[in-house]
Amino acid sequence: MTAAPVTGTLEQALAHAALLLERDPAQAAEQLDEILQAAPGHPAALQLLAALHSLQGNLSAALAVLVPLARRRPDWAEIQLDLGLALARSDRGQEAITALRRAVALKPDLPQAWRMLGDCLAAAGEQVAAEAAYVSHVRHSARDPQLLAAAMALAENRIPAAEALLRAQLKQAPTDVAAIRMFAEVAARLGRNEDALHLLERCLELAPGFHEARRNYALVLHRSNRPEQALAEIDRLLAADPGDAGCRNLKAVVLCRVGDYEPAIRIYAELVESSPDTPKLWVSYGHALKTAGHLDRAIAAYRRSLALQPSFGEVWWSLANLKTFRFGADELAAMRAQLARSDLAEDDRLHLEFAVGKALEDAGEYEPSFRHYAQGNAIRRAQLHYSADDTSARVRYIREHYTAEFFAARAGAGSPAPDPIFVVGLPRAGSTLIEQILSSHSQVEGTMELPEITSITRLLRRQGEADEAMPYHAALATLDADALRALGERYLAHTRIQRKTAAPLFIDKMPNNFMHVGLIHLMLPNAKIIDARRHPLACGFSVFKQHFARGQNFSYDLGDVGRYYRDYVALMAHFDAVLPGRVHRVAYERMVDDTEGEVRRLLDYCGLPFEAACLRFFENTRPVRTASSEQVRRPIYREGVDHWRHYMAWLGPLASALGPVLESYPDAPEGW
Repeated sequence: MTAAPVTGTLEQALAHAALLLERDPAQAAEQLDEILQAAPGHPAALQLLAALHSLQGNLSAALAVLVPLARRRPDWAEIQLDLGLALARSDRGQEAITALRRAVALKPDLPQAWRMLGDCLAAAGEQVAAEAAYVSHVRHSARDPQLLAAAMALAENRIPAAEALLRAQLKQAPTDVAAIRMFAEVAARLGRNEDALHLLERCLELAPGFHEARRNYALVLHRSNRPEQALAEIDRLLAADPGDAGCRNLKAVVLCRVGDYEPAIRIYAELVESSPDTPKLWVSYGHALKTAGHLDRAIAAYRRSLALQPSFGEVWWSLANLKTFRFGADELAAMRAQLARSDLAEDDRLHLEFAVGKALEDAGEYEPSFRHYAQGNAIRRAQLHYSADDTSARVRYIREHYTAEFFAARAGAGSPAPDPIFVVGLPRAGSTLIEQILSSHSQVEGTMELPEITSITRLLRRQGEADEAMPYHAALATLDADALRALGERYLAHTRIQRKTAAPLFIDKMPNNFMHVGLIHLMLPNAKIIDARRHPLACGFSVFKQHFARGQNFSYDLGDVGRYYRDYVALMAHFDAVLPGRVHRVAYERMVDDTEGEVRRLLDYCGLPFEAACLRFFENTRPVRTASSEQVRRPIYREGVDHWRHYMAWLGPLASALGPVLESYPDAPEGW
């Protein structure tokens, strides 16, 4: 095929040749030959010809065009960039650096010139200059069309499109730190935190001064349950900019995560003073104050947030979630007025439904209270992808594979450390009360709901084969004694930051860890495991009327709640059978009726002498980060045990799903 004759304007012919470059290089060459015959030495045509030679891998031919062209046009930044790229690909690093420096001096907003300059400087051992070049690349990358398109896709949550654009960009420019950071954001949004961390580490290796990437790195470390590393990165950022409000806010969040509430509260106090009109900031401040036991200050912070944004449903629910707080008639009217709005955001609406449900419950208006709880649950349930069948399948798998023989074959494995006391069960079953009682003992430290067991299960899931039905459990089954001990040591190392005292024992109260009793026993065979159990209708309804900040996806439908409770009982009955005496069970009602007797039995199981302070647990001033935080700061009261009976008329789906578990409480049905 021959090139079309040069017709129309020269600009049209050049545009046509540019389009042909990658699509049909041979035709592009003929087109450019025609142009250069008609306009010998035309700079734009020569630039395209050099680009064609580069695409074909003929770098010497490209340089034969670019060197004299750059000499003729020393003020043309793009030609200096093309020359620098060709020189770099020809392993003429110093000459490439000279050309690229000339390009960015002429036109600083050439992001890929800065990137390639960084590559060449790094290859030449000029690390400091390379890092500065990469940072300049980031500064000017907003003008890069490819990155702009990827940023737009991210902003619109079109993750597959953003991922495809960034993969293409990084294939041709592997050191594009702006693209690497954005690709890490894609990974984080997809829940691939380890991938995000590796990408951000590469980003910061290339450009340590890329503060936005370091901020992302600190955030992903926090989300990956690595608070110590997150704090180190945040402190690096604050050393460079002590006034960075975003970093200070993140530091307060991480400090709360590790139980350092008082310094976090000081940071929040400074932030709300400098930005008093930010409703979300007042909420975070209120959460920290509540957890640390500063109830009046927490309520004041929540009310300040509502004064700024009366529709802020999370704040209304935060007040309701104090449990001991009572709404006034004017506050109930204000919540109802917000619910009547047609433009209320869905998230605000669901929080307000739960809050109004609580206000009406406290007023003894149980039927409308239940309606509001049910409406809030319906909104939340529609947002989730929970399958009760999947939970039942997981429980069946564990019961089939974690046999007495399985555990006997691994006897003596794991870390011998006795430090942790795990409190498991269902949410709202009295686990916080048990934690508060135990943490009032001089040899036991209370921490918080620690996510480390979940982190270890994710690690094992990644190690498992992708085609396995249960990759985490399959991977665990392959571990030898040394590997199990290493897991136990990892757990102890990663939770050490949560320990603030010299107490030899500490509590890990994470109710859903009942699913991981097998893992806990294998990696920490001397740890204690306590199962907090409460009447299934009391516990089930309490779960249903509680809006959880995250997790507990089973809790937004009464049928799902009943099935989950039933699976929990079945699984704990299995562990009672294959590991007799390993788990100590505390029935909430027995704790209420015979507090001292139950406390003595609990301490005996933990190998601890009785201490009277455990009976005065409500005087313990430690931070409590659960929905029961205010309730466990008061003596046990009998009235709450049967409160669920006010709602019995509407609990049919829960009772039906529970089946025989309801009648056998607190034990499992015969034969389970």
